[in-house]
Amino acid sequence: MTDHARLRLGTRQSPLAVAQAEETRRRLCEAHGWREDQVELVKVRASGDKIQDRPLADIGGKALWTRELDIWLAEGKIDAAVHSMKDVETLRPDSLTIAAILPRVDVRDVLIGASSITLIPRDAIVGTSAPRRAAQMLYHRPDCTIVSFRGNVATRLAKLAAGEADVTFLAAAGLQRLDQTGTGTPLDADDWLPAPAQGAIGIECNTGDTKTLELLNAIDHRESHLTVMAERALLEALGGTCHSPIAVLSAIDGDTITMKASLFSSDGAERVDGSLECSADALDEVRALGRDLLARGTPGITALFEGG
Repeated sequence: MTDHARLRLGTRQSPLAVAQAEETRRRLCEAHGWREDQVELVKVRASGDKIQDRPLADIGGKALWTRELDIWLAEGKIDAAVHSMKDVETLRPDSLTIAAILPRVDVRDVLIGASSITLIPRDAIVGTSAPRRAAQMLYHRPDCTIVSFRGNVATRLAKLAAGEADVTFLAAAGLQRLDQTGTGTPLDADDWLPAPAQGAIGIECNTGDTKTLELLNAIDHRESHLTVMAERALLEALGGTCHSPIAVLSAIDGDTITMKASLFSSDGAERVDGSLECSADALDEVRALGRDLLARGTPGITALFEGG
């Protein structure tokens, strides 16, 4: 670090990524009594932001969101990196540590273009590049057609306005962080399960950087950290990839976590569900839920998972 009270935070350049980095900076300054200019935001254009015309799963998966920031951490250009946790690969290098998770916000998806799933017009075109959203949509509305929709919030809303689809989905958390909470209709998370780690901001640093680890620990939110790590443990057991439609909803009460999860086939016709209640740090029990889901999955589901 350049001095004892300065931190270089790496972030992607998208408006939402920058908003998340600004929130991280604000929390750090409040926790340590720093001025805002003592936390520098270092912006990188991630591969995932450069390539907008193909599904993420076809061009390298979630690593496209983290690769450049990982390199900058390794080279010492930044002290920590700010991530949307749902975009971070399940298996990370031992050289990196997820040091803090900020308080998780609304985990729900927001439907844009209709007031409910049932009121979407028949045979509508649905814009999404997320396998979970596509499969869940086709499970509820097999009459609909899915078209690929990538880009940041503004890009996807512009595509919808241009008539490229009738409806689309955005994360409530992203809209909240961009001060666009009046946009669309939030979907009941019990009926329409969110993505693993949706709504969570994570800050990662070099494992050997004890000073930065200590600074970041001050803004770590325990309950959010436990639920995000539990959902990531489920992903680990599933061997999920960017092609895998995985939906999960978790809640924490004291030291107890409850979780329900669903896996789908790509066309939404096949679905397997499971749930558990366990100690929040009992990650082996969470992994067992993942293995149980796969064991009960149909061939159309298990084919979408590594080793399936």
